[in-house]
Formats: sequence, structure tokens, C-alpha cells
Amino acid sequence: MTAVLQVVPTVSPGRLSLRRFTRNRLAVTGLVVVVLFLLFSFIGPLLYSTDQTHTDLSQVNLAPAGSHPLGTDAVGHDELGRLMYGGKVSLLVGLAAGILATVIGTLWGALAGYAGGWVDAVMMRIVDAGIAIPALFILLVVSAITTPDTIGLIIVLGLVSWLVPSRLVRAETLTLKSRDYVLTLRAIGGTHGRAIGRHILPNSVSTIVVAATFQVADAILLVAYVSYLGLGVRPPSTDWGGMLSAGLTAAYSGRWWLIVPPGLAIILVVCAFNAIGDGLRDAFDVRGRG
Repeated sequence: MTAVLQVVPTVSPGRLSLRRFTRNRLAVTGLVVVVLFLLFSFIGPLLYSTDQTHTDLSQVNLAPAGSHPLGTDAVGHDELGRLMYGGKVSLLVGLAAGILATVIGTLWGALAGYAGGWVDAVMMRIVDAGIAIPALFILLVVSAITTPDTIGLIIVLGLVSWLVPSRLVRAETLTLKSRDYVLTLRAIGGTHGRAIGRHILPNSVSTIVVAATFQVADAILLVAYVSYLGLGVRPPSTDWGGMLSAGLTAAYSGRWWLIVPPGLAIILVVCAFNAIGDGLRDAFDVRGRG
């Protein structure tokens, strides 16, 4: 008798992770929500053009109607157009600040974990001290000193949000630096930079990507907090938090259209990014693969 060997096709880790992610309905729904809001905020103004710079006192506080689907605000701005305009700022700042925070935290955590010893101890005590100070407090102090523009807000948010990613990457680095391929590289004379760049960081991609999604969600919330308190981007620019702040008093007068749309937008986008982060974490989790 001849034995028949059955060849089992192998699936790459990337494709397996993608398959697991697409099976997570909540994560896929979150991804769809984010894509729709990106299209709404960046493509929408090209299809629905409104003047968000000049005031029109003849169109003040109009209820939702045919010409203004979401009504107008206290200075005559079309609320739907302003929701698009504010979404562009909120999403741009949130994405850029989240990525900046992740990059800083990744480099800091990788260096601390790889160096070890007293270098690791000093670097992580700095992180612990930073975590002890609420990020919102730092943002309020900075905003009280100077009113940042969009670029300034991205930088400030990135500089106060990198602490948590640094701890995650450091923990991953502590595990990876004792692997055989890293020890072999060091034994044959490979540099520390090569070990970090070629082995530590590439094998920490799953941790970095998951951390980035949560950082984006946190950054969008921080922007909303600061803008709600009137310390966000400079007028005539606005974001969803600024729209909430401007429409708060009007809501008591029954003009719900000034506060409900931006509030829902913030909730949906933040929940969507958190769902994506949870989905990515489950997709990259080796222990959950079967």
C-alpha cells in the first residue's frame, strides 16, 4: 500500500489576522463608521459647499429645513456644513496626534526596554511621573498660555499622550530582546540600532497598531474636551467640541440641532476607533487562534 500524503495549505499570519478581524462584526462596523466619517468630513464639503467664514444674520438659528438640513447656528452658519468642517479638524488632529504619540511612545519604550538596567529605570520613572499628571490639566495650562492652531494642537496632544504606548512597547521589548534571533544578531556583531530596527520594532507591530487606534480615540476626546471649554482651535476654525460648546446654551432654548449632531459624531467616532482597536487586539492575539 502506498501512503498518500495530504498537503495542508499554510496561511500567512497576516492573512490569518485579517480573517479574524473581518469575522469581528463590531470591529468591521467600527471601520465602516470611521471610513464614512472620513468621507463625510473630507469629501462632503466638495459636494455640499457652504460659507463657514462669514456670518449671515438673516439666517440665524433656523430650524432644520430643505435648504439647511441641520439648520443654522447663532451667526448663520449652515450646521451640516459646519459639522463637516469641524469633523475635518477633529479627525485630522485626532489621527495626527494619535500617530505622533504612538511614534514617540514606541521609540521611548523600545529604547528603555532594550537598554534595561538604570537607563530603563530612569526612563520609566519619567513615564510614571508623566502619567501621574492628567493630560487634560496639561492641555488646559498650555491653552491658557497660548491659543494653539491646528499644528500646535497636534504637537501638544502628541507630547502628552505618548506615555501609555511607551509602557506597552517596553513590555513587548523586554520579551523580544531575549529571543534567539536578537541574541544571535548581537553575537555576530550587530549594532543595537539594527537589533531594534530589524527585529524589535517589526515584531512589535501588532502592539503598536493596536495602541495607535486607542490613541486616536483618546486624542479626539481630548480635542473635544479642550474645545468644549473654549480653549481649542482659533475661530473661524472649529471642531466638534467647539460646536458643542457654542450650542450648549442654545440647547436650553430648544435648538437641539446645535448640540445633538456634533455630540453623536464624537460618540460614534470614538466608539468606532475603540471597536477597531479591540478587533485588532483579538486578531493579533496568538492565544486566541484556533
